[in-house]
Amino acid sequence: MSKQFFPSLSQNYIEILEDDEYYDTTIEVGEDPNVKIFRAHMIILYYRSPFLRRTLSSNKKNDNDALAHIKLSNISPEIFQIILK
Repeated sequence: MSKQFFPSLSQNYIEILEDDEYYDTTIEVGEDPNVKIFRAHMIILYYRSPFLRRTLSSNKKNDNDALAHIKLSNISPEIFQIILK
């Protein structure tokens, strides 16, 4: 069973990451002129990355309608995309 379940779960995470509708966090990565904004889901970031957990905990959303925003200028967008996936 697990042989079929885990590949499917991994695919589901990729689909969630690529979802342009139901994200609640934006991550601005890089320095001008090489900046990219990634859309992500706070709950997944929070549980999958100790660094992003600390960052999100210190940058809590101000109200229910606002997106959480993280700025990471010390990493290239290409490298961050690999890390995010």
